[in-house]
Amino acid sequence: MDGHILRKTQNMLCLYLVILLGEIPGGIAVSFVGFPGTGTVIEHSPNNTVVYSFNISLSKSPVASGFPVIINSNPLTKAFSINCEPTLTCKVVTTGKPTLDYETMPSQFDLQLLVYDTAGASDLQILKIQVLRSKEPPVIQGNMADQTVIVYILETKRPVNPIYQIHAADSEKGPLNYSLGSAPGPFSVSSTGTVSSLKDFDSETDPPYYVLNITVINNLGLSTTGTLIVNIINVNDESPYFIMNKSVFRIPEESTPGTPITTISAKDPDDRDGFTSLRYSISNPRGIPDFYINPVTGAILVARRIDREAMTNPNTSLIISVTDSPSGGHRNQTTIVIIIEDENDNPPECTGYNFRWVIPETETTKTVINLKANCKDIDAEPPNNWFNFTELSGAGSEKFTQDPAGSGRIKLIGNFDPENGSMTSYSLTTQVNDVVAPYYANTIYLYFKIIPVNGFAPVFSNLSYVFNVSEIAAVNSQIGKVSATDKDLPSAEISYSIVGGGFTHYYSDIFWIHPKEGIIKLLGTLDYETKPRYTLTVQASDNEGKNTTISVIVNVLEVNDEKPDCSTSSSSLAVPVDTASGTNIDGLTIRCTDRDSSPQSFIYSIGSGNVNNHFTFSPNAGCNVSRLILALPFDYKSGFDKVWDYTLKVFITDNNLLSATDRAGVHVQTGTVTIAIKVIPNPTTVAPTTMCIITFEQLTLFDNLRDEPGITIVTSRKNVYFASAWYVPFIICLGVLLLLGFLAYLLYLLAKYIRAHCPPKPKAEKKPLIKMPEKKKAKKEVVWEMTNINTVFDGEARDPVTGKWYEFNSKSGARRWKDTKAPSQEEAKKPVAQVTTAPPASKSQGNLNEKDTDTSDRKLEGSNSKRPKPSEKKKPEISGQDTTLKLQKPKEETTVKRPAPPIPPHRSPIPTPKIYPSLPPKPILKNEV
Repeated sequence: MDGHILRKTQNMLCLYLVILLGEIPGGIAVSFVGFPGTGTVIEHSPNNTVVYSFNISLSKSPVASGFPVIINSNPLTKAFSINCEPTLTCKVVTTGKPTLDYETMPSQFDLQLLVYDTAGASDLQILKIQVLRSKEPPVIQGNMADQTVIVYILETKRPVNPIYQIHAADSEKGPLNYSLGSAPGPFSVSSTGTVSSLKDFDSETDPPYYVLNITVINNLGLSTTGTLIVNIINVNDESPYFIMNKSVFRIPEESTPGTPITTISAKDPDDRDGFTSLRYSISNPRGIPDFYINPVTGAILVARRIDREAMTNPNTSLIISVTDSPSGGHRNQTTIVIIIEDENDNPPECTGYNFRWVIPETETTKTVINLKANCKDIDAEPPNNWFNFTELSGAGSEKFTQDPAGSGRIKLIGNFDPENGSMTSYSLTTQVNDVVAPYYANTIYLYFKIIPVNGFAPVFSNLSYVFNVSEIAAVNSQIGKVSATDKDLPSAEISYSIVGGGFTHYYSDIFWIHPKEGIIKLLGTLDYETKPRYTLTVQASDNEGKNTTISVIVNVLEVNDEKPDCSTSSSSLAVPVDTASGTNIDGLTIRCTDRDSSPQSFIYSIGSGNVNNHFTFSPNAGCNVSRLILALPFDYKSGFDKVWDYTLKVFITDNNLLSATDRAGVHVQTGTVTIAIKVIPNPTTVAPTTMCIITFEQLTLFDNLRDEPGITIVTSRKNVYFASAWYVPFIICLGVLLLLGFLAYLLYLLAKYIRAHCPPKPKAEKKPLIKMPEKKKAKKEVVWEMTNINTVFDGEARDPVTGKWYEFNSKSGARRWKDTKAPSQEEAKKPVAQVTTAPPASKSQGNLNEKDTDTSDRKLEGSNSKRPKPSEKKKPEISGQDTTLKLQKPKEETTVKRPAPPIPPHRSPIPTPKIYPSLPPKPILKNEV
């Protein structure tokens, strides 16, 4: 709080310090020397400028740390601070925060200086500081105050004057003069500091910029200088022009891409210091694919290989454009012509380089072919497109010649006789050459075939062919081969084909013959059981249409390729756990058939599922009928057996009649049967046995089996339910339900008939026809007294529909129409037994009439007669107007007119009558509603 007082006013601070010094003993031990005092300082003095010096006088204790200090100033400022030396000589110096300015700051400051020693003594003095005014030059303000200002002016257009306004201030408040120095150039400055341009500028002739040193002088002769740089902006106002003398250039065709043609040169008067912004381009689209121009250097290069033969005109005109700006600049154009010179860069080409002719041996001298008609050279200009042919070379070339030489017209000389040993074929070559360098050439091959007269048909080497093939031979297997020869010289090529036979019910062509080699192959599968032999008709034909046919017989060899087909009497068996060894499991028999094996060739074996080898077949080989026998009894008690459901995989092979040696080389087929056996634990019933009907063939088989050692035949039949017969119990249950329903329906019809035609015997009437009075014990009379209280209507309102006034009870909601002929207030206060009902809402109902009032009274009395009170002893019968009512005088209430409140939705408009048992009866007023 004391510090707050120090910051408020100087007087309060002084008072506080005087009181504090008076309280501290020895307070005069420390003091300032040289106070009170006054110091002066010139404005804008630098930091640490000494304003005032003083000393500190001490007695015993040294000055406390941090003292002396300036504790306050008037006005407040931080522009001064105290620096003290160890000799207790102190100086008040400037801090530069802020810099003293006579024009903008106070010219006098009062500083309060405080010092303490370590004993607690203090001294407080005041130092006055006077700020003195100095002579200052004018000050340039704005952006030129601390930097060089740059102004840009476009050429060819006089700028809007002034181009710059100088702002300056002077502390002397006198007039200021402005000047541009000794080299003002085309500029002027006014007395107000505005710089103006005196001419239009041209960047091509004028300097690129001007440096103006602007001086501001005040009335004391002090001056300040600022720098203004005026840059002349070069405007693109000149069009570039070309500086080349040649416009026609020649290049050979097929020049490598990147080959230079020429360099386009241009100049722009607007360019300075050798820097150019010119850009070159090709304007016509026709020259763009073949040529390229460097946009900066103007060098024109070949862009791709140019084929003279693909051009209709060897001259290409290029429109070269030069611009001095990417967009909106000046443009100039020139046209150059590039001529594509033809070169012999294509050899002669022909439609074919292999020519074949067939010449009959009786052919006379004639022209065979004109090669020149089939060849050409696509070079554009002669002699690059001229060519000729060399002489024919090769064995037999003496029989041919060119007429005339080198023309490519080939003629035949002499006759041919192959039967006398002359050549039947000639292979000759010739070359087609260019007539100029580099003499491209292509070789042409000529093939001449001399055809002798053919008078013989092909002849087979055998009169007939017989081949054997296994019925399991794979598709594409070779069956055999036929061959035929032709006596003609040279022998003609023979082709083979099957023209008859070789089909089955499933295949149209089951055999195929190689057309050149005569090898017969299999295209489908064979089946000995279906067709054991095929007869084919094979035809041999030469190249002239002459042919010969022969029969080929193919025998199909039987192979064991059919698997045994077995069936069982049942696939799911059930066997009791105590079944004895040698018992036929559930009477199961297995029957097998094989199309290519006898009934004695079957062997029966169990592949998987026969845990502990409980099951076997009897007989296990040599018969197509076998039975499943229990070989070992089940033993679950000792834990030897743990499986209750067995799935047996039975294999039936057809190799019983083969020896061990034959079995290794013969294809053996195997059939499979799966049997499911369920062991029934602890059977409680004995399955009844039935008679087995055995045919004569089975009896003979069993007799034969009995003679074999180790075979026991047991015949038994058991009634075992199979899961596949699920429909039997279902049909039985359904039939029983239908039968029960039918019987129930019949019973219902019977009961209905009996009730209609046989009525029951009438019962004696227990109740008397005439109601006799009951003898009752004398009861004490119970008197019911009912009092109908006069409803007090304590408010009235106007009906919005009819416009009439009505009265209402604000508690019960009862209402009635206000009657002007109603009894006086004294009569209304008399107790009256009444029934209050709410008037109807509609206008037509109006006030209740006397009849309605009487009816309401009677209903009220009747309802009250049925509600006795338990506190009373006797209940007399009350009916009509004979009821004795004890009226009770209600409490008087003041009628207050107020708006009718809305009737609550849960209240009935007709209040329930109230019963008062202690009032005497009184007649009911009929006009009360």
